Amino acid sequence: MKKENKRLLLDLAVMVCCAVLCLVLLTGIFPKGPVAMAAEPANEKSASGVRIAKVEETGSGITLLTAKDWESTYPEIYASYMKNSENDSAEDYVENYPMISTLFEGYGFAKFYGGARGHTYVIDDVTSTGRPHAMANCFTCKTPDFTVMANELGDAAYSLAFEDVQQQVNEPLSCYNCHGNTGSTLMVTHQYLANALGSDLDKVDAATLTCGQCHVDYYFAPETKSTTLPYTSLESMSPDAILDYYNNLMVDGQVFADYVHASSGVRQIMVNHPELETFTGKGSVHFGTFTCADCHMGTVTKEDGTTYPNHFLRSPLDNPELLENTCSACHEDLAAKVHEIQEKAEERTYDIGYQLEDLINKITAAVESGEYSDEELDAIRMSYRNAQFYWNFVFVENSEGAHNSKLTHDCLDKSEALIAETLAMFH
Repeated sequence: MKKENKRLLLDLAVMVCCAVLCLVLLTGIFPKGPVAMAAEPANEKSASGVRIAKVEETGSGITLLTAKDWESTYPEIYASYMKNSENDSAEDYVENYPMISTLFEGYGFAKFYGGARGHTYVIDDVTSTGRPHAMANCFTCKTPDFTVMANELGDAAYSLAFEDVQQQVNEPLSCYNCHGNTGSTLMVTHQYLANALGSDLDKVDAATLTCGQCHVDYYFAPETKSTTLPYTSLESMSPDAILDYYNNLMVDGQVFADYVHASSGVRQIMVNHPELETFTGKGSVHFGTFTCADCHMGTVTKEDGTTYPNHFLRSPLDNPELLENTCSACHEDLAAKVHEIQEKAEERTYDIGYQLEDLINKITAAVESGEYSDEELDAIRMSYRNAQFYWNFVFVENSEGAHNSKLTHDCLDKSEALIAETLAMFH
């Protein structure tokens, strides 16, 4: 081939490459595979050193990348995520806490209430609870398929039929929920958390927020049925402020209730796993120093000395490497300390739970007696509602006091005090 022809072919090749590059820059058309996205930069940090979580864009028409799509890019991380299937047993709360069949009477949790298993089981668990699910909002923290749907459709997604959405679910909680489609960046993909915290979102480390977006108390907004958090700032995440929020939320002229207790008529609140509120609350000794990921994930050191974040989510007490390499710097025997905290909290939880059971039975008897005016009964019911809220806040929080022992016992103290106040209202 003559030199002139070679030069012409080279010039044409350069022109084609330039044209393709211009097309990419103008249209935003980039490769969509995990390999192309794996180099996403780390999260920026605030002036105080807190990693700032990125918030997923809404209405962006994304194509969800599944955990399997990332396996070849992050093989060790994927393998550690799949180890969550080893956590396959669930506690039967109805059996182990006999009082709740009375306390939750008229609500599905009185019949079936199972403890959490590994994250790979969340779809199985939500579809086999024994409790009916009318709407898709029950999928909120169970699958990235619904998270994407909510980010595309907004509030309209939450009131879709559960069975219809179930047909579109392909996997349980996975990479997208914490990283979007980025591969590595820590993301808030559940908009309700960003809405609730507003500018305070940047005050909480991204590695806590990614976990906290599901490990929070929530309710379904009466009008839209959308998953909503009962606060508007970091400060208003306290149990006192949350109770005040619910007690000032009116629905059809009555105070908000997740359910009405069948026998007594108490308009009751059902608190839901408030781990984020507890961990970030006053009295927490680790918030600001450690994140959820530090304690429940940790890192794995490979033979060549490199590390990767462990995605086998478990108690730090079940992670010998973490206990030895991290926790031992401050705790001579963390397991013994945690067990001591949990035993005290559980002893009080059982005791106050039985006190509440006796009290709700007493309220039911008062209703049936006809000896109390509507005003008297309403005051008794409201006082009981508040007492059970504080107990419930502790009962459904999954650390049994370990995340924030001070807040745990403050709640139990308030519950006991309100029980005494309620008892004083009877003739």
